[in-house]
Parts: sequence; C-alpha cells; structure tokens
Amino acid sequence: MTECRRFYIPKAMWFFTVNLAERKNNHLLTDKIDELRDAFRYVKQRKPLHVDAIVIMPDHLHCIWTLPPDDGNFSVRWNILKGRFSRTIDHGERISKSRQKRRERGIWQRRFWAHLIEDQDDYNRHVDYIHWNPVKHGWVNKVCDWPYSSFHHYVEQGIYTKNWGNNEKADINGIE
Repeated sequence: MTECRRFYIPKAMWFFTVNLAERKNNHLLTDKIDELRDAFRYVKQRKPLHVDAIVIMPDHLHCIWTLPPDDGNFSVRWNILKGRFSRTIDHGERISKSRQKRRERGIWQRRFWAHLIEDQDDYNRHVDYIHWNPVKHGWVNKVCDWPYSSFHHYVEQGIYTKNWGNNEKADINGIE
C-alpha cells in the first residue's frame, strides 16, 4: 500500500472532504448530527482550529479549516474527531477483515481529501462548492433549505443573500 504523505503548514487554510466507509444509503452523519457537533467541539477544545465553512451531508462532509499559528497538523485533529464520533455510535456496521485485524470500526474511510487553499479566489470557489453541495447531490432545490451548512451563518453576515444559488444547475465555479 502506498503511503499518503501530507505536509502540515501552521496557520494554513485547508479544504477537506471526509467520507463514511459505506456511503450507499447511509445517513449516519445527518442522523447523528448532535454527536458529530459534539465531536467537533471536543476536537476544538483540545486542538484549536477555526471552521471557516462546512456542510454535513448524510454520508460525507466538506469543510474549510484555518489552523493555528503554532500547529498545522490537521491529521491529528481528524483522527480525534473520527474517533470521538465513532465511540458515540452503536456497533453494527460492516467491518472488513483488515479493519478487524487492526481493531478498527467501519464507520469512516481511512483517508480524506485535503487541499491547501492558495488564495482568496480559491477560498471563494471552495466556500461556494461547500454550500452548493446539497443541491448538487439532489437533497434540496435551494441552498437555504439545507440545515447542516454554514451557509446560514454566511447569510447572517451578509456574505450571501438567502436566495444565493437557487435554480442554478451548473457546478458552482467549476469545482468537482
């Protein structure tokens, strides 16, 4: 198996995609939203980070984090978050033999996607992508109708209007 090499940059801003191990017909993240929120709070108390934007989908999540000036290790934060959340969930998921051998749960994919935000334009595109995601996946027709998103906070701040993204069918700013 190839090793995933990550580089850690203190004070950097990162876009993440984190998936459940079994995504098909799995609504665990939205069904257990309170437990996921608690896991985020738990991590932030132990390893500070700022969540710039987030969307929680039934089977995956996207977010942008800004890390503190003295600690760029986002992998530790994800490890703590995934572990904390997993401990709150009843057992019963399918667990592969390799996970059984390592005494792992079968809730999360082992890896996650991380992208270093390069500039303001990159940040804007990824924030738009995060907020558009529930429409892209067909969960709602209007961005404002998805409750598990930082979109509502952005509307309160006047960054977006409440009807931003309505009736658009194309990918927002070309991010897949």
